[in-house]
Amino acid sequence: FPTQSFFWGGGQRVSGFLEGIGNINNLKNEIESLNTKNQELIYQNAQSINLAQENRTLREALGIGLEKEFKMSLAEVAGKDISQDSILVNQGARDGISSGMAVVTGQKALVGRVGEVYENFSKVTLISNKESSFNVEIPGKEILGVIRGKGNFKIYMDLIPQEKEIKEGDVIITSPLGGIFPKGLVVGQISKILKSDIDPFQRAEINSAFDIQRIKLLFIILGY
Repeated sequence: FPTQSFFWGGGQRVSGFLEGIGNINNLKNEIESLNTKNQELIYQNAQSINLAQENRTLREALGIGLEKEFKMSLAEVAGKDISQDSILVNQGARDGISSGMAVVTGQKALVGRVGEVYENFSKVTLISNKESSFNVEIPGKEILGVIRGKGNFKIYMDLIPQEKEIKEGDVIITSPLGGIFPKGLVVGQISKILKSDIDPFQRAEINSAFDIQRIKLLFIILGY
């Protein structure tokens, strides 16, 4: 019975083919399941890292007593706009944020202040923005001046009286004059002195106290 033998053999081949398809589908399902589990693990790991970062930032803030000086809200950096020297944070009107509030790091370094506020996020104008200017002082020397933004994450101190002695490394903090920021926030350190005999004031380039490339979590000062 050759014909019967042929069809029986063909049936076996078809059966094996279908079984192979079934195995492939099972393998695909297993791969998809593993991918899903892997994505879940990656997400959980990312959440753990974020939580660890938040805890570390909070510990730093508590370590220097920020919570005793200010009422604050922890915010996460959601985006950076280099061209405008601004950043976005994930706190907005629903979180009690309003325009003009100071934004600092856990080390009390001044980053900027809240500009535009939306329901779920806010735009923070950095101190390096060209429209930014505020009063500062050099503690212990009774030297006042004004910080001005140069753009591209750079700042300088202006209107320093010629007769005042300043040096590289001097720390700059916010002054209560003008009422823009609370007193004592760390702005940065003098990196270069710019002096001219014909100018009644001297200026100084300042290294900001924060690194724009590394900041991820910030505090918005709600009140003081």
